[in-house]
Amino acid sequence: MPDKRKADNAVKRGTTAVDMRIYKAVVNAVMSHRLPPGTHLGEADFCELYQVSRTTVRKALQRLAHDHIIELRPNRGAVIASPTPQEARDIFAARRAIEREIVPLVIQNATPESLKQIRAALAAEDAARRSGDRAGWIRLGGEFHLLLAQLAGNHVLQRFMAELVSRCSLIIALYESPGSTMCENDEHQDLATLIEQRKVKEATHLIEHHLLEIETRLRLAEQDKKVNLAEALSGL
Repeated sequence: MPDKRKADNAVKRGTTAVDMRIYKAVVNAVMSHRLPPGTHLGEADFCELYQVSRTTVRKALQRLAHDHIIELRPNRGAVIASPTPQEARDIFAARRAIEREIVPLVIQNATPESLKQIRAALAAEDAARRSGDRAGWIRLGGEFHLLLAQLAGNHVLQRFMAELVSRCSLIIALYESPGSTMCENDEHQDLATLIEQRKVKEATHLIEHHLLEIETRLRLAEQDKKVNLAEALSGL
């Protein structure tokens, strides 16, 4: 009996691991704009890609729906969420409010190690930009903001930011102007410098300006893109 229990637990752990792999792959593809809003996610495609049952796939999809990354629609299944223009404005307003709270906390809790983490994140972002890896650059730009949320030391704000960054990536994928660069690396560098200098007022003003600039570069025109799910999830 103990051996059977161990085997059952191992199967459950393995299933959970795949569930999280699917979840993270979809989130990363959204953040890198490889899965634009409105993209249909077929359960059978995930089953084939990950060699798992529909039960495991549905657990991942339920988690994604809970975090507003996808919508589960009757008779259509799972699709990447498509925020309306008003939802986009509301989400950016919420993100500005959250990040105005995060930046002072990052400065308050700053240590040599946390400042080193910020600079390392910026170096990775800049390397992706210089190499022409646009998808990687976009993803790392979002992860920079998530790192700040982590360094703020408030787990509730960190949870909110994880959702808001993913939802902002959806909005940018839906409404960005062709050829625009949504997260300027120089602004991230300037923000890091202000954090190092412990200039709370200036850093807080910059993060708000930074997010407003991103929002103003959006256009209210939906994109109609056909997507290969396997390529999007693998980052090809």
